[in-house]
Amino acid sequence: MPAKPRVSNNLPQAMKAVREIRGLTQEDFGLVSSRTYLSGLERGLKSPTLGKLEQIASVMQIHPLTLLALTYASTPSPEATAEVLDRVRQDVVRLWSKAD
Repeated sequence: MPAKPRVSNNLPQAMKAVREIRGLTQEDFGLVSSRTYLSGLERGLKSPTLGKLEQIASVMQIHPLTLLALTYASTPSPEATAEVLDRVRQDVVRLWSKAD
């Protein structure tokens, strides 16, 4: 049986980190979200839908999966994020190889 994945939800921290790295303010998301809603997301008080996550990632000019990879990385580093993405790649390969 495969190892149980570590369940972690660092989405609030990932969103805030990317927003700050990109030099964006909460107000910069005004076309897709209110500042109050974004603040609630970054404080972990709210959970976005996939559609809302896609809109937010679009403003950040990143793929939505980037936010999710950062969310599940063990540390906020390129190496840890690459490990998450490698795991996703392996999962997809295994899934499709069984579908044949």
